[in-house]
Amino acid sequence: MRFDLAFFLCCCRSFLSSAGRDEDESFYDLLGVDPSATPEELKRAYKRQSLLMHPDKLAQKGQAVTPADRDRFTRMRHAYEVLSDPRRKETYDAIGERGMKWVEEPLSVDPQELAHNFATSSILDRSKIFAIFLFIYVAVFVLPIVVCLMADGTLGEGAKWVSVLTPLWVWDVFILFYHSRVIFMGPIKRPDHIPEEEWIDPLPMWKRVTAMVRFGCLVLFQVMLALQLDGYIALLWSVVFIPLYMWEAIALRRKVIIANVSIVTHDELELAIGKQFSDLSPAEKEDVHRRYIVVPAKTGATYDAACRLRDDAKMDIVRILARVIFSVLLVVNLDLGLDWSWWLVFIPIFLLVLCIVGSAFRGFSRTQAEAVKRDPAMFGLDPTSEESGAYANMDEPLTDEEREELKSAVAQSAYRAAGTCASQCFFVVLLCIFIAKIEGADYSYLLIISPFLAAGGVVLCCLCCTIFCISEVDENAGMVEFDTAVNRAASGYGATESDGAGSNRYKPPTTQQGNESDGGAAESEVGMTSSETKPPPMSTWDPERGELWQNATADEGETAAETEGQGTPTAAAATDEEQPKTVEPNPSITSVTSSQCDLD
Repeated sequence: MRFDLAFFLCCCRSFLSSAGRDEDESFYDLLGVDPSATPEELKRAYKRQSLLMHPDKLAQKGQAVTPADRDRFTRMRHAYEVLSDPRRKETYDAIGERGMKWVEEPLSVDPQELAHNFATSSILDRSKIFAIFLFIYVAVFVLPIVVCLMADGTLGEGAKWVSVLTPLWVWDVFILFYHSRVIFMGPIKRPDHIPEEEWIDPLPMWKRVTAMVRFGCLVLFQVMLALQLDGYIALLWSVVFIPLYMWEAIALRRKVIIANVSIVTHDELELAIGKQFSDLSPAEKEDVHRRYIVVPAKTGATYDAACRLRDDAKMDIVRILARVIFSVLLVVNLDLGLDWSWWLVFIPIFLLVLCIVGSAFRGFSRTQAEAVKRDPAMFGLDPTSEESGAYANMDEPLTDEEREELKSAVAQSAYRAAGTCASQCFFVVLLCIFIAKIEGADYSYLLIISPFLAAGGVVLCCLCCTIFCISEVDENAGMVEFDTAVNRAASGYGATESDGAGSNRYKPPTTQQGNESDGGAAESEVGMTSSETKPPPMSTWDPERGELWQNATADEGETAAETEGQGTPTAAAATDEEQPKTVEPNPSITSVTSSQCDLD
């Protein structure tokens, strides 16, 4: 199995389906072949299945072609394309159709499906993911820890820097292997949708070789530094630092080119070169890309990104010069034995911090000034003032969308400046602790990296809880308890009945139960029992006597007679309506005077 497939299965098996296979018909079943079929057998099977599944063939046989038939034929053709490619066939055999789609089209991944698969995955698969994060944590922090222990003398007098820096040598081997593989990879293949005359290799060979040489200089400096510290070689420190100077010089050349590029539009570029851009040769196009950055217009996000790229290159130049000056002071202090204070040697680093913070706030000021010119009302200014003359001369005011983009740009610039200031202050604190330790402070070097170790440990614990504590939530969880609570709450108003499966369901009360429930709990129970055994009331019509009720109480008969017989009232009913009824006083109720009503 290929290394990338093995790594994918190790890391991402928990995100695949628990069954490990797709529920749809497999590619081998579609073609009617075995997984061990040869390319010739696959070709014959594809021709045979095409004759059976092709929509035109089905129509010729008089069979109605449905969308499902067309989809199945398309999927069968896709199956042949996958299985006929040895690399894709190996991928399909290892991780299935869905896994292969995730590898080839990462953006097609359904987050809900991934979350469901991960929630139902096994502990073993989750442990593999946690082991990867744990390995990253160890690989990142093992080198600083052993270096601090070596500097403190904890590892003993016999410890050698060549042995202590073993994790660094491992990292260097991997990076060198990557650079060599990029070089031997050859030119990048031109995509089909880009014409040959417009195609420019984004990673030409000279860039690959330059990156390889630059990293080689850094590795050479590391080796010479370790040998010098262990006493295997006795060279001047200025000679040991030569590879480092070469590494900085290569980076400086590249940053100077980017810092001096001109940001132009397409029309300005053609005016500057004197010909159409499409008429340029590949070499001329590459030279144009070195000297110019072409943007659609000198406003908008693209232009801001180009300006930021050029500003970052200028800031990188300042960083390189500060590092070079610092290394020169360090070499002079070591070779000449001047015994300078280390606070003096690190002055270029402190000045670099001030430059970085100043550059961040300068960028924020520039963005804010541009926003004031475009929309002074957003900052509480008068659009007709002299400070906002550019806005007053605009033909059209900004739309709501443009105003929101302007606010977002100002907010992002402010966040970037604040974040840069906070990070540089933290760096200065650690740098002061380091310099104080060199000057003779009585604490371990581990104190310098302790904030990073603590932050990494917190992140690792959070990842552990996230990986092992996630579980699938049942949508029906708690419904049984909810139904039971509802039935208990309704027991005084309605009743419950068994459905034969052992669960109780709520039964709404009848009319008689509702009336009798007002008389007390005992009468409600009797009413429920009688309503279940007594047949419902029924009425018949008699021409002489009117409507006659059966199986009804006296109150129900009178109520029904009054409701149904409003159109033809009897004589007795008419007499009762004409004579008002007198209400007998209840001696148990105390009379209320008008004065008491007024007081109430």
